[in-house]
Amino acid sequence: MTSRKEGRVGTLIFDNPARHNAVSLEMWEAARGILLDFAADPGIRVVVLTGAGGKAFVSGADISKFEDERATREAVLRYNATTEGVYSTIATFPKPTLAQIQGYCLGGGLNLAVCCDLRFCSTGSKFALPAAKLGLGYGYAGLKRYIDTIGPSHTKDIFFSARQLGADEAFSMGLVDRVLPDLELAPF
Repeated sequence: MTSRKEGRVGTLIFDNPARHNAVSLEMWEAARGILLDFAADPGIRVVVLTGAGGKAFVSGADISKFEDERATREAVLRYNATTEGVYSTIATFPKPTLAQIQGYCLGGGLNLAVCCDLRFCSTGSKFALPAAKLGLGYGYAGLKRYIDTIGPSHTKDIFFSARQLGADEAFSMGLVDRVLPDLELAPF
């Protein structure tokens, strides 16, 4: 995880481009700390969340770490509490939040984006929730955020099918607020 402050903008960067910015437990914990610092900083007026490398916003959880991070019931509870803590922090953030999406926005990455006040993506962005293919479930808070954002029908489509959506379809269902040419979203 990296962050920076430029003027009144705080930027949180998911920085694991070799794994398409897949997020480990350690990264989730660092993200929450950075967000809390931005919330407490009176000089920051808006927070941008983005991914490093220009190929992915966040591709979801780092499944290569599942064996270590989700090996026991207690570990799963800790992992889930940590991720929900980040989602909740973003969803209730006291300043505007913007997801700047380039490339893949999958699983936990899509959950992050839905928590933001606004979601802008590049024309080449791809969205999906592959949980159905992995046998993973979602809690009430996560489902409610999707329903509140895109409605029950689109939520069912995304969750049940696990299919990949392009930027235009994501825009048409209200999943993103703007689709911009690739060059208008600066890669980090």
